[in-house]
Amino acid sequence: MENLIRLPSTRKSVRHFFFTRNELGQLLSLYASRVAAGEWRDYALDRHDDMAVFSIFRHTHERPLYSVSKTQRRGQKRPTFALFAGPKRLKSSSSLLDVLAVFEKLPRLVRS
Repeated sequence: MENLIRLPSTRKSVRHFFFTRNELGQLLSLYASRVAAGEWRDYALDRHDDMAVFSIFRHTHERPLYSVSKTQRRGQKRPTFALFAGPKRLKSSSSLLDVLAVFEKLPRLVRS
């Protein structure tokens, strides 16, 4: 019993990083309106140690059309949101609403 090892002190502390309920609601609201218009068909949520990503797809087996990322580096008080179209960064802001406003300026699919 002399060599007692306390497991919590030896384990690596993992910081879970996600979208908040409010942020996810804003993302899904935009997604639902574009699905109803027939523009988007699928989405994916990914999580890394210091990043959460919401990816939007036109077809399930393709690369994402757009990705919205949320990052927060240690020491930052507020997270940073960014919108990507492939590897190209379209907008970066500390407000998710500012990033989502870019979708109003992007071209939309027109059906006749």
